[in-house]
Amino acid sequence: MTERPHPAVTVDGLVRFDGKLVAIRRRNDPFRGMPALPGGFVELGETTVEAVVREVREETGLETKVLRLVGVFSDPGRDPRGHTVTIAYALEVIGGTLKAGSDASAIVLVDPDDPPKMAFDHNDIVRQWGGS
Repeated sequence: MTERPHPAVTVDGLVRFDGKLVAIRRRNDPFRGMPALPGGFVELGETTVEAVVREVREETGLETKVLRLVGVFSDPGRDPRGHTVTIAYALEVIGGTLKAGSDASAIVLVDPDDPPKMAFDHNDIVRQWGGS
């Protein structure tokens, strides 16, 4: 990634499936092989709500709708590729089939109360979400 004069905007989705938190195993660096929340970069002309629904669909196969904002996470060191600001949303499954896609090498269903070490600052995001 090239150096930007301003932070990039990303989204992350928190989705419950069968009582577990849906995570992906990252296919690419940074943090290749680690569990992460489904998410990614907001595209030009797209709202953050549209972006999180798209990213969750692309990475997990699930159709979702946003329930609420979890928070905005902007630590300049949260992504080793450069400064990113992520907007995290809690989502509800409304359709689709759970399967790994795009940047995911696998789906990982994690205990929301005791998640494994996750990529980026995703453990902080899960803590703020609180499982609801």
